[in-house]
Amino acid sequence: MPSGRAVLLLRRLSTGDNRLKNINLNQNISTELFTNPVCIHRDLGLHKRLSTVVPNSISPSQITRSFSDNKIIMASPSSETPPVADKPKHTNSLINEKSPYLLQHAHNPVQWYPWGPEAIEKAKVQNKLIFLSVGYSTCHWCHVMEKESFENEEVAKIMNEHYVNIKVDREERPDIDRVYLLFVMASTGSGGWPMSVFLTPDLQPVTGGTYFPPEDRWGRPGFKTVLLTLAKKWKENQQQCLEAGQHVISALQQLSLDDNLSSVVPGEGTWDKCVQKYMLIYEPEFGGFGMAPKFPQASIFNFLFHYYARDKSNTDGKKCLEMCLYTLTKIAKGGIHDHVSSGFARYSVDNDWHVPHFEKMLYDQAQLVVAYTDAFLATKDEFYAVVVHDIIKYVNRDLRHESGGYYSAEDADSYPTFGTTKKKEGAFCVWEYSELKALLNDKKINEISYLDIFCEYFSVSEEGNISPGSDPHGELVNKNVLIIYESKEEISKKFGLNIEQFNQVINDCIKIVYEARQNRPRPDLDTKILCSWNGLMLSGLAQAGQGLGEKCYVEDAIKTANFIKENLYDVSTNTLLHSCYRDENGAVMQIGKPIKGFLDDYAFLIKGLLDLYEASFDRRWLNWARELQDKQNEMFWDSEGGGYFTCSTEDKTIVLRLKEDQDGAEPSGNSVSCHNLLRFAAYADKSDPQNSGEKEREMAKKILVAFAKRLNDSPTALPEMMSALMFYSDSPTQVLISGGRSDPRTLEMVRAVRTRLLPGRVLCVADPADTPAGMSDILLHRVRSAGDVPTAYVCRRYACSLPVTDVKQLENLLDETPAAVAKK
Repeated sequence: MPSGRAVLLLRRLSTGDNRLKNINLNQNISTELFTNPVCIHRDLGLHKRLSTVVPNSISPSQITRSFSDNKIIMASPSSETPPVADKPKHTNSLINEKSPYLLQHAHNPVQWYPWGPEAIEKAKVQNKLIFLSVGYSTCHWCHVMEKESFENEEVAKIMNEHYVNIKVDREERPDIDRVYLLFVMASTGSGGWPMSVFLTPDLQPVTGGTYFPPEDRWGRPGFKTVLLTLAKKWKENQQQCLEAGQHVISALQQLSLDDNLSSVVPGEGTWDKCVQKYMLIYEPEFGGFGMAPKFPQASIFNFLFHYYARDKSNTDGKKCLEMCLYTLTKIAKGGIHDHVSSGFARYSVDNDWHVPHFEKMLYDQAQLVVAYTDAFLATKDEFYAVVVHDIIKYVNRDLRHESGGYYSAEDADSYPTFGTTKKKEGAFCVWEYSELKALLNDKKINEISYLDIFCEYFSVSEEGNISPGSDPHGELVNKNVLIIYESKEEISKKFGLNIEQFNQVINDCIKIVYEARQNRPRPDLDTKILCSWNGLMLSGLAQAGQGLGEKCYVEDAIKTANFIKENLYDVSTNTLLHSCYRDENGAVMQIGKPIKGFLDDYAFLIKGLLDLYEASFDRRWLNWARELQDKQNEMFWDSEGGGYFTCSTEDKTIVLRLKEDQDGAEPSGNSVSCHNLLRFAAYADKSDPQNSGEKEREMAKKILVAFAKRLNDSPTALPEMMSALMFYSDSPTQVLISGGRSDPRTLEMVRAVRTRLLPGRVLCVADPADTPAGMSDILLHRVRSAGDVPTAYVCRRYACSLPVTDVKQLENLLDETPAAVAKK
């Protein structure tokens, strides 16, 4: 997104310009901010962007619960299904779509259209406003608004009479979502999903919001009131609506031209300031940064681990390591971690990481694999390796297509039992004490019931362990979310067990409880397969395979890369596709007009391919990554201002091209691309003027310059890019090994590299059996081994060490931190 200046400007426009002020239906900002229930699928960073303008809109009271009874049934991995609905009374144009979210709404009485020329042309011909509704399949409050309004025939009649209604899956079309989310955030002070925006037939935003109740309540207008009021305004003063929308877009377009106010790359003081900010907002009791709701934002861990690793003797660096390890430990022990079925939920509504928003997203699993792998490399503590294994077990079991691609998400809501018609959030995951008693009470060790040990360890209470503050509507009364507060040693001692006995009891209990859970109706599975998120998972598998020495994870990564190349890549144009889908028979399919890849698809996949190359030393992946980087530069690069736009110019319905400037639940494409470019530069042959890497390094520099003001003014907004800034300043750590890839001595050198926390590392192996032509485009062809002995070089700050042939010598070189090398 454009920087905070864009949000501030748009906020002023919406409150100070009569053309907007007279249209805006959400002027009571303070009331709306603290009562508007939405799904915060992505950390919007509103506290960073709008804190000087409005109160923080991501507040605990905003994450309220109200259970949906949406009856639309998505594809489920369960062999059983809830009651089959009667033949649908209504069917609209969404029935021909493949997105699970759009299909959820295919039988609404609302005459929904997908985003495209048919709906847009209809709005122009009939001179109607467009009602744009954006959400995603696992969004709880999207389900609520559907049940209350979109399944309501009275509301649908108003919508159909006065509007052309368009549904968008935000995960399928992030380009559309970003443009109008910016408008909604700035004009109302809050953002989230469902997102409801009213557009002119020319797609200019007029006004909008998030969730609307069907009737007037909570001090804000109901949806029917909004619909009728806007229709009347459009009919009586159409020009005002047209001017308001165009005024906003014109202001943002001009701002995007003026936003680059710096001409230099930020220095060391910028990342030091970022560290100080994280120390200030660090929550020492349960870890994390800021108070509830708490998100496991992995980009923060990446930055802090990098800061620590560049100078391990630095006091602040040690504090960074401590904050990472403590937070990751608390998250792993918290209720946000599914102790029964593995994997992690989206976020915690409380400070303890206890009560989660129960949806599970692929991108969270992928990034947390990297964070826990880094924690293991920094400490060699098996606790963190176990968490990595746990996450990968979950995604491979529950989110993976048999061909190697990964599905997007599991829903938070599910049916409590077969035969019920109302879904409840967390129904698949929570437990009553009586249920656990029936399962575990008869099993004993040393005359001690398994039930007592299990309940003590996971803090289970007969009355339920969810506080009223985390359940404001009393919908989780008597329920338990498993959470660990005490150590295994402490609990073992209480029951007079040794650690081996205790572990056996807990493992047995988990197996029993897991099997019992499989008899419940499963949450809906979003079987949409996204290139960008699969790129993140590819990277996670490749890094875990290296760090934990698990060859099977590298094999999983290779399978995923092959899946993407087969199903999400157009070989005729060398372009990526954003998404593909699973049909009813389990086969992979594509829509009639596939969605072209966005910046994140390229950036995340390229990163995954570079990691896969270093995990496999298969040059195919490095070569494909280079080809994709060239295509990314062609499609998204801003040759005037530097940095990458999130989308290409191909789709003319996108009224504004943006540059994402927030590392939230996912890192921004610009942050990841900056890393990628620097890695490509490190792989280049410095002796070849045509392929020396200077082009890539210069592009990385231009990204850092383009976002310099953002990095300086709001350092915690871009932790992933802050890591790239350190990478740029220090230059990468290049480890070059010449030796046979199957030679045990070479493999031992490779192991020494992979088992260390070395952010910004570039690892290459040159096998003397390779022909020079096979290595002609990377610097390794200049590396020679000492006779038939594998030889390693460690290069930092563009200077290489003398060759070493002993693993211990290599380890000593690797343990010199970049900051220490710089002081020599």
